[in-house]
Amino acid sequence: MGKAVKQNKYSGSSNGNAQVAAEKHMQSVFKFNTDLGQHILKNPLIAQGIVDKANIKPSDIVLEVGPGTGNLTVRILEQARRVVAVEMDPRMGAELTKRVHGTPVEKKLEIMLGDFMKTELPYFDICISNTPYQISSPLVFKLINQPKPPRVSILMFQREFALRLIARPGDSLYCRLSANVQMWANVTHIMKVGKNNFRPPPQVESSVVRIEIKNPRPKVDYNEWDGLLRIVFVRKNRTIAAGFKSSSVLEILEKNYKTYLATMDSDAMMDDVKDKNTLEIVKQKIEQVLTDTSLGEKRAGKCDQNDFLKLLYAFHQVGIHFA
Repeated sequence: MGKAVKQNKYSGSSNGNAQVAAEKHMQSVFKFNTDLGQHILKNPLIAQGIVDKANIKPSDIVLEVGPGTGNLTVRILEQARRVVAVEMDPRMGAELTKRVHGTPVEKKLEIMLGDFMKTELPYFDICISNTPYQISSPLVFKLINQPKPPRVSILMFQREFALRLIARPGDSLYCRLSANVQMWANVTHIMKVGKNNFRPPPQVESSVVRIEIKNPRPKVDYNEWDGLLRIVFVRKNRTIAAGFKSSSVLEILEKNYKTYLATMDSDAMMDDVKDKNTLEIVKQKIEQVLTDTSLGEKRAGKCDQNDFLKLLYAFHQVGIHFA
């Protein structure tokens, strides 16, 4: 361990020794719960690199998800005005409290115990997370849908998930997640992190990404956008038209169309569907849109944002909605 401490050029040997001592103590107290994603980042250089990429200002409030033993937390506290750490495991929360107790940064730390996905979050400028892999996707979309989203998020994910976030049309990993996230945010890959940089080592490699939510936000309803993508990406290598042939999809779109007609309250529209099979009308409108946009025979895995926006707009023009 002496060699590892010598490499810690960011926080000094005392902090490196404190990190080692904290991890040894934690392992003697209880076993890490890997079912909760408890893989503690032990490499101090990577920990500091993650914090550096956030470009934290002295006035920033930083939200950290899953602080664990605090190897990232103590570095964030050195730079931020305040840190709000959301921790699922009360044992981890207690150990983190002990770690900063009596230090100059103690008053800058607030620990919120509970499930991140069920927690009402306070205002924050930056999010940093060594993310429990099982909440990767929900975490990203919770951040995107915050009323006041963070300026930047520096997030550690399983390597394949991270690569899906940055995949482009035509890439093998391009999927609904790629198209959805890239609509609302700019995502860049920052660094690869090998499994041996964690204790205990996970079974997969990791990557760190930077997510910056677009400002201004695109003028598209999130639920409508996501609803369309759910349909076209059911089988991304099949034609877009194929996704609209499912009976369950048609049933939902028919219901939405009836709701749309009721809200429009137009006599002309109601006369247009009077004594007609609504489902057949919906099918005709779908066929019309797919033909007019020339997207029916394309595959979602090769379409970009402009293609999906064109499709969404055309469906709205004929009264078909996805939420």
